[in-house]
Amino acid sequence: MTKDKGRILALDWGHKRIGVAVSDELQMTARGVEVITFTSREKLFADVKNHCEDFDAVALVIGLPLNFDGTESAGATEARHVAASFAEKLNIPVFLQDERLTSREAEENLREQGYDWREIKKLVDKEAAAIILRDFLAGAFQ
Repeated sequence: MTKDKGRILALDWGHKRIGVAVSDELQMTARGVEVITFTSREKLFADVKNHCEDFDAVALVIGLPLNFDGTESAGATEARHVAASFAEKLNIPVFLQDERLTSREAEENLREQGYDWREIKKLVDKEAAAIILRDFLAGAFQ
């Protein structure tokens, strides 16, 4: 968590789709915002920067894909690189958060809410981003 109150933005990083979520200003809740379709790093950076500005974000959290045993997956190296790039370009701190099983949890949550598989496919990334952010916020208050 950041010492500054304010919204925190989170990303569920993927090669094709990136889920986006945001916290409330007190950093107690999280909700999915959208799914960005990846076309280029430049467009992704512009989209995330716009979200940071629109929400007055004080920090960015990026999901870190770890293996079940806690070791880093191949995707973790890419997530660390992406986080470093955002840290250089944004004037806010960037954090990494373990994202193990968030997509599965997101699918289950959406299924329990009555969504069919087509809707789940469209929503799962932003729901996973919200879970990543909730996990980050929960760890911050411990």
